[in-house]
Amino acid sequence: MAELEDIRASIDNIDAALVHVLAERFKCTKRVGQLKADHHMPPADPERESRQIARLRQLAAEADLDPAFAEKFLTFIIDEVIRHHEAIRG
Repeated sequence: MAELEDIRASIDNIDAALVHVLAERFKCTKRVGQLKADHHMPPADPERESRQIARLRQLAAEADLDPAFAEKFLTFIIDEVIRHHEAIRG
């Protein structure tokens, strides 16, 4: 049972790191959203989103993570970023 607790402690640490990394990412995307609003650019950039998804699928495959899962995760994040950008635009 000690091994189980050690593994769970590692998972808890990784989860905390994920939250902090996502917070940093959203700070950056907030700045992007403000720049887009200032320059009257659309909230979404489908070409960039497609490139990012392809890049993340490749990274996932290299890391032995299911690329379909990585795509779902990134798509969820992109959808949230676009929602934030739309809110910034008003």
